[in-house]
Amino acid sequence: MEDGKPRGPWLSLLQPPSLLFLLLFLLTFWLRCPRLAERPMHNDEAVNAIKFGQLWEGAGYKYDPNEHHGPTLYYGTLALSKLTGAPDFQHFTETRLRLLTVLCGAGLVLFLPLLFDGLGCRAMLWAALLTAVSPAMVFYSRYYIHEMLLVLFSLLAIAAGWRYWRTRRIGWALLSGAGLGLMYATKETFPLTVAAGAAALGLNQFWNRRLDASGLPVRAPRLNYWHLAAAAGIGLLIGVVLFSSFLSNFPGVLDSVRTYRAWLRRAGGDSAHIHAWNFYFERLLWFHQPRGPFWTEAIILALALLGGAASFCRKGLGDANASFGRFLALYTCLLTAAYTFIAYKTPWCALNFWHGAILLGGLGAAVLIRSAKQLGRRIAWAVLVLAGAAHLGWQAVRASQSYAADPRNPYVYAQTSPDILNLAQILQSLAAAQPDGHQMPIKVMAPENDYWPLPWYLRQFTRTGWWDRIPAEPFAPVMIVSAKFRAGLDEQKTHLMVHYYALRPQVLFELYVQTDLWRAYLAKNPPRPDSD
Repeated sequence: MEDGKPRGPWLSLLQPPSLLFLLLFLLTFWLRCPRLAERPMHNDEAVNAIKFGQLWEGAGYKYDPNEHHGPTLYYGTLALSKLTGAPDFQHFTETRLRLLTVLCGAGLVLFLPLLFDGLGCRAMLWAALLTAVSPAMVFYSRYYIHEMLLVLFSLLAIAAGWRYWRTRRIGWALLSGAGLGLMYATKETFPLTVAAGAAALGLNQFWNRRLDASGLPVRAPRLNYWHLAAAAGIGLLIGVVLFSSFLSNFPGVLDSVRTYRAWLRRAGGDSAHIHAWNFYFERLLWFHQPRGPFWTEAIILALALLGGAASFCRKGLGDANASFGRFLALYTCLLTAAYTFIAYKTPWCALNFWHGAILLGGLGAAVLIRSAKQLGRRIAWAVLVLAGAAHLGWQAVRASQSYAADPRNPYVYAQTSPDILNLAQILQSLAAAQPDGHQMPIKVMAPENDYWPLPWYLRQFTRTGWWDRIPAEPFAPVMIVSAKFRAGLDEQKTHLMVHYYALRPQVLFELYVQTDLWRAYLAKNPPRPDSD
């Protein structure tokens, strides 16, 4: 701040730190992009991909209040696909779909200059580094699910709200409202973020007025309620437009409210994803499976605690704003408590509160280094933090590449087995071995929740049938059958059970192939002789 006026949010990028910020932004991309298609599609990714495919092929989108999540993922992918000249859905790739969440993960760094006078310039750069290298952030930026969009829109709402608080300009209020509207249209857990933010704002204002350690009276600038009403209107408008499928399905707006009946039941325990209170902390702070590596992001928590404490004590903050630091600490604690209290847990939900910890961690890193009186000690602390960040980056690479589908990875959860790629490959070879090509009839028989993500891998096959039991007429040239059914479809000798495939832990499938087709396949793909 100069002459009592807040500087523009990206002004710092015109100063010497600009090159460093650019390098951190590039690092964010570098960690998220390699080998993006190698990890098999998770069930949730495949469901999202098929729903987007229906939208892309002209069947439209209709919000389902009982399953799945909001429309921003699908419409965001639609916009990106149109901008990049995407092909027909049968030729979409995992890389193309996951690019949207990669961009959202990188956006968490790009939006940080909006907080430059809240965190301070140095803390903003440390926060950018921790965002770039956090294994959780890297891993789930490469997941085609809603979570990274929710985290990005939450940051947009908070950062634009902070800019409005500093400037009282209506444009920032409208942008913050837009962030809230996009959160609403992304995932049903958004009220937790809104409630934590509102409670943190109220508690922080109480602290500012009654308990601030500076001993000076702190008065918040008067709010313009017309600005706030306009922000709420923008948020509501965005939600209505998206949930109504751009005004073509108005019941979708009511469904966006009705959905909370189903999600409250899940949150209360009516779900397979019920875990103990410490589920997130085990995965983030110290995780180890037999014969697997050790995983930890504890350095982020340690720095976050330091940043939060400094904000309450007003010590070592430099150009950071103590009130913003306190708000961030309260918001992160309240949101963490909310997600911890709810019985329903999936590991990617941790991103919502962990991002707050990362921002506080950036503040804590700046405070730690600034607290050293001697230059040598400052350098030593900086090197130590950089070493911790390097360790995080090393874990991020391992988690997102070599351990991307390995249950010894703390971020892997109900992950599809790489074995499905072998199944997909043999199906392509079977199609090439007979005249129908991708019109080769395939029958899939499995409980509905078990066969995902097969629809994604069978999207090129136009004559695929799906059954949740063994039908009266089960036979087809190719049959993929849940091992739970104990089908025995090779007993009549017209078909061979050629392989077992694991879709994910404890979910096995049998592949049956018509005898003549299998002979044709072997003629084109003779078994390789065993090597000595």
